[in-house]
Amino acid sequence: MAGKCAAMRPAPPSGAFLLRTLLAATPIFALSFGVLLVNRIEPRLFGFPFLFCWIAAWVLLTPAFLWTIGRVEKRW
Repeated sequence: MAGKCAAMRPAPPSGAFLLRTLLAATPIFALSFGVLLVNRIEPRLFGFPFLFCWIAAWVLLTPAFLWTIGRVEKRW
């Protein structure tokens, strides 16, 4: 039984831990704090205020960041 428990332990943190953390935190910070910096109506992109385009871009980019984390963890 002791061998089974030892196999179930998570791997120790590696250099990839910092990369995964930064990749996961980037969209969160961009959507939380970046909004304070880009909160303006002009310029308009595709007829929409810049703030709307900023939020839409980060919502669309977030899966790419999460996919990259999966690749770093070698899940796929």
